Amino acid sequence: MALLEIKNATISYGSREIVKDFNLTMDQGEVCSIVGESGSGKTTVIRAVLGLLAGGGKVTKGDILFEGTSLLGKTKEEWRKLRGTQISMIFQDSGAMMNPTRKIGASYVEYIRTHEKDISKKDAWDKAVKMLERMRLPSGDNIMRSYPFQLSGGMRQRVGIAMGMTYEPKLLLADEPTSALDVTTQAQIIRQFMELRDDFGTSIIIVTHNLGVAAYMSDYLIVMKDGLIEDQGDREHILHHSDNAYTKMLLDAVPSLGGVRYV
Repeated sequence: MALLEIKNATISYGSREIVKDFNLTMDQGEVCSIVGESGSGKTTVIRAVLGLLAGGGKVTKGDILFEGTSLLGKTKEEWRKLRGTQISMIFQDSGAMMNPTRKIGASYVEYIRTHEKDISKKDAWDKAVKMLERMRLPSGDNIMRSYPFQLSGGMRQRVGIAMGMTYEPKLLLADEPTSALDVTTQAQIIRQFMELRDDFGTSIIIVTHNLGVAAYMSDYLIVMKDGLIEDQGDREHILHHSDNAYTKMLLDAVPSLGGVRYV
């Protein structure tokens, strides 16, 4: 049984179809990148997987299955149990998702106690510190006592990853997780994603406009344009054998150094 199946999904806002006939099948431990320019529907797809479509958006055709069970029509309570435990999401700038007036520890402990009603504040704190340090953040206690604005962008992103991985989800959805970071920090975060896949067996869907990032991370790539799948295939096919004009244009846009293109 596949971990995730998206079957002929059309995602609409009112009468407007934003994504049409989207298909994807993923097994445990696989990494898939969804690549395309802004407005192509990439983020809409992963928000649909997590039931977080805004503004009345919904899947109007097809189905989304997680471990063989449809995610469509789940109740708020069912989603509460699923989000953050079996399926988690990392956002473009995790720091922007945190309350700037609350310390990291307050937000993280609250997050844990939302999923574990009987856990004490101390045990939740210790659990959070352990996860932060697993994400290679120095002195988890100090991080917990810091405000988001006191951390660098890379540190905030690692906090977001730590929170998302607290319950070792089977599926991690990452929405442009490196685009707000400098090149060196991007490389560090990408390596951490790959370590998560290796250590936890986590499947990852990464949404990105950066084909270089996608090429480095992914087993399988989907290229989107105007709400449709323009091209798809394994890494080798997309990078070296695709005859799709749009894919070739994206590849040509990847910077090169000394005539060498790093994809």
